[in-house]
Amino acid sequence: MQDTSFAIHPGKKKEIKGTDFQDIGNVLSFSEQNGVFMIKCEHGYVHVTFYTNSIVRVVMNPDTEPSLTTSPAVIKEREPVSYTVNKGKEEVVVATENMTLTVRKSPLRISITDKEGLTLVNESEKGLGSNAAGEVVCFKNMHQHDHYYGFGEKTGFLDKKGNQLTMWNSDVYAPHNPETDPLYQSIPFFMTLRDDLAFGIFFDNTGKTHFDMREEDDTYSFRGESGQLDYYVFAGPTMKDTLTQYTALTGNMPLPPKWALGYHQSRYSYETEEEVRELVHNFLEKGIPVDAIYLDIHYMDGYRVFTFDKNRFPNPKKLLQDLRDQGIRVVPIVDPGVKEDSEYSIYQEGVTQDRFCKYIEGTIYFGDVWPGNSAFPDFTNRDVRKWWGEKHRFYSDLGIEGIWNDMNEPAVFNETKTMDTKVMHENDGDPKTHRELHNIYGLLMGEATYEGMKRQLKGKRTFLLTRAGYAGVQRYGSVWTGDNRSFWEHLQMAIPMCMNLGMSGVAFCGPDVGGFAHDATGQLLARWTQFGTFTPYFRNHSALDAARQEPWSFGENIEEIVKNYIQLRYVWMPELYRLFKEAHESGIPVMRPLVLEYPTDKHTFNLSDQFMIGDNVIIAPVMTPDTEHRVVYLPEGSWVNYWTEEVLEGGHHHLIYAGLETLPIFVKQNTAIAHGAIKSTTEVKEENYQIHLYKGKEGKVVYRIYEDDGQTFDYEQGKVYENELTFHYSSDKLELTTNRTGTYEPDWESFTLVIHGDDDLTQIMIDGKDVTKLAEAKAGKYIVPLSI
Repeated sequence: MQDTSFAIHPGKKKEIKGTDFQDIGNVLSFSEQNGVFMIKCEHGYVHVTFYTNSIVRVVMNPDTEPSLTTSPAVIKEREPVSYTVNKGKEEVVVATENMTLTVRKSPLRISITDKEGLTLVNESEKGLGSNAAGEVVCFKNMHQHDHYYGFGEKTGFLDKKGNQLTMWNSDVYAPHNPETDPLYQSIPFFMTLRDDLAFGIFFDNTGKTHFDMREEDDTYSFRGESGQLDYYVFAGPTMKDTLTQYTALTGNMPLPPKWALGYHQSRYSYETEEEVRELVHNFLEKGIPVDAIYLDIHYMDGYRVFTFDKNRFPNPKKLLQDLRDQGIRVVPIVDPGVKEDSEYSIYQEGVTQDRFCKYIEGTIYFGDVWPGNSAFPDFTNRDVRKWWGEKHRFYSDLGIEGIWNDMNEPAVFNETKTMDTKVMHENDGDPKTHRELHNIYGLLMGEATYEGMKRQLKGKRTFLLTRAGYAGVQRYGSVWTGDNRSFWEHLQMAIPMCMNLGMSGVAFCGPDVGGFAHDATGQLLARWTQFGTFTPYFRNHSALDAARQEPWSFGENIEEIVKNYIQLRYVWMPELYRLFKEAHESGIPVMRPLVLEYPTDKHTFNLSDQFMIGDNVIIAPVMTPDTEHRVVYLPEGSWVNYWTEEVLEGGHHHLIYAGLETLPIFVKQNTAIAHGAIKSTTEVKEENYQIHLYKGKEGKVVYRIYEDDGQTFDYEQGKVYENELTFHYSSDKLELTTNRTGTYEPDWESFTLVIHGDDDLTQIMIDGKDVTKLAEAKAGKYIVPLSI
């Protein structure tokens, strides 16, 4: 009946939201112990503690003293923090170097200001409390000019002001649209941009949570249907500072293996060894780079994980070795559902070793998924995670280095689409229901998979792709945006979705290029591949009953365009890899909204149809059919058209020509980027590593080259190549100084400096040496070969 007008029958009207709210009330006592401020109120308890000078945690429980045990999202330990406490009759003020927390007593209201005295969060008419449904609730004041970013994987535009959002990991095959919520990932973190100030909140609750960012009564709220009210405030003061503080708390991504950054090809499904070999043959014969082929569920024996179907794939080890010899990895899908089969070893072990989720009465929970009736490992138990990780030796022994986790919300074929919320999880000795822990199931499966593969690969980096996750998922895997469709609207939707994932700590993300379900067209595939060239994760994936969308599926013209942009991905690989290193170190994403770099420019606040790579490159995809022009906004500065060398002034909107073969790209003047010439990440040697300097009339540019072996964790011990290039130039002279550090010797023995600009250079100096005679003037550029 929910898909008829009965859904809005007046008799179904609910009580007005918020009318049953019970405020936590007046402060009855305030005490301090070991850096924890303990507040007892009329209707609950609050504990406050500082994690750093810029991060404070607030925990409220309406019934008992709060627990300070964190969810698995949080990996940072509390730092020693110096603070002062001033107790007054009406309020208590606790101050660190970077933030001040004021506790008003009657009733309890918490406000937090930064070191400049600017208000970050405060409560007035309403504050902390609970409601008749047993939910924990928090209200905060909203300012007129606030903008909200993050919230993980959500549809709709970039700025989430005015939205209502739910966190509950869900398998959503139905067409995604702006009201499709929730989706597969739950990341209850967001940043507020207020004028030139930014700060963040992370609501660490692993059950179903809700955010109401509407402008009603100048407040926003967040609430949890179970558990405690447990949130962190990050003081910023910039968006980048806030994101770095958040990822310091929940973890930074590891550097992926370089092959994981290349082009990947998938389909539901490549069903036989012959089909896979033919696919690879076509890529090689056509000269189209590809780093990985995916195997969806049909490779398995009756959809049993950790098996191969012997009829479809009679010799997987040889197949995998043959592909590896051709520079191609294979990434198999692994779902959590374990088929109920008494003769199946994984099921046998799961039962006899007590590895599966159970009801409180002790019976195993079974759900219907691809293999039929299936049991589900209890990943909240560290022993189960270790067991599951060890089972991946089946794959690593075959030479597999990457795994694809799907259906890990967990998805179940029933009306609720997931596990019975009454199921109990062992939770390492702190048993809780699935209702309370649902959103971390995928995160913990990812941990089990990643750590297991990492152990078995003995120093080589592994790759994990996961559909479901929670805050902190960036520590283990990359994320794709699930079962999108081959609609132009879904191409449009993917840009803000990926940008907000990046601003939620998940730098390694991307949509299914071409769309998963429905039928792509050649034009759509071409435009989507252009976009995918610059998404951090780059995979073409389509459904079993959809039109094929391999690069050659729509004729020679489309094939050539798609091929050119896949090749362009590898040309840009040095720049992308450098940005992944930055994401690993700071949490700042590879793919960025313009507002992250230009937070005071009103034109960027909700700019959802273009994005940046790093801090100096703008990508403006075409996302409508039969379109050869689009408006591009360029912020302050001068910008160079990547294809034509035309210089355009920033602070303006420009109408740009973009025929089907053209993706608009703009590089900011007075910056530099790196390029390569390899056609695959597995090529032995880079022969033409290039630094492109986009110089203006005069100025200074600092650019840091980064390289490592791309496949091991040696970079953690400093086995890297880094070179800080400092350019000083005027209209006719350029001087470059280099500063190389690290012990890694890159594949390339020299690089080429490409100087963009129409000025006549009379002198080029490198580390005090005149190399003017080495420079070749060509098409408005100077090309200078240099040693490393």
